[in-house]
Amino acid sequence: MKKLIASFAIATILFACFSLSVQAQNDTVSLSESKADTAIIDEVLNADSITFDDAALASADSLLMAEDNPGLHQQLKKKFIEGNPAYMSLVALVLVLGLAFCIERIIYLSLSEVNAKKLMADVEERVLKGEIESAKSLCRETRGPVASICYQGLLRIHESVDDIERSIISYGSVQTANLEKGCSWITLFIAIAPSLGFLGTVIGMVMAFDQVQQAGDLNASVVAAGMKVALITTIFGIIVALILQVFYSYILTKIEHLTSQMEESAISLLDTITKYKQLNKGN
Repeated sequence: MKKLIASFAIATILFACFSLSVQAQNDTVSLSESKADTAIIDEVLNADSITFDDAALASADSLLMAEDNPGLHQQLKKKFIEGNPAYMSLVALVLVLGLAFCIERIIYLSLSEVNAKKLMADVEERVLKGEIESAKSLCRETRGPVASICYQGLLRIHESVDDIERSIISYGSVQTANLEKGCSWITLFIAIAPSLGFLGTVIGMVMAFDQVQQAGDLNASVVAAGMKVALITTIFGIIVALILQVFYSYILTKIEHLTSQMEESAISLLDTITKYKQLNKGN
């Protein structure tokens, strides 16, 4: 699983770098195309010998509206470039790595979920019939921590109930730790993202004052440029933290659900083993 995370992170980083280069080329091409389209529109509007029809007017209006109202993707790309691509790439890297860990945890937790009530009903039915090996096989063939805990309890079914309970509790702690593995990295990236944004704010302010010092005059445009960079980095850092926080909350919800299933299944298994011992007490 760690190799999967590393491969996914590396592939995502390479794809992000490739996308940035392609987007930079697209910006150049789009700029030239935009200038060409504007020139064509000007020629069309200034030409007296051309008769306008509805299609030509609609096309010209659509081009002007596209230039005046860029899409969300274009706006984000523009703000990303304005916030210094070299520094903003660090924020993007935090987002990529954080999402890699989030996706890995979500996949792992989703695969760990089973119908615990049905599993425990089948285990209880087989145990009370004396089919211990069949119940063990059912637990081995079922994925997830609930089945693993049941299997550990069935391995010690001939021991005392107290020993079985201690074994289940100890193994349950191990399974809970496996469920929470990698979550500390997610919390780290959630903390790093806004910190990088605030660091960018400080750097932007320093750049603004440096430019004012070099200019020798308090020019509003010079100060505004530095403050704009500072605020953009802060905005993107907070956005990244919010995105990762949403995924992290969802992961915690799934972990709590699985933990609750493990506790209920452990209690049910102990009751089943107690019934089995009472039925076979005289044998």
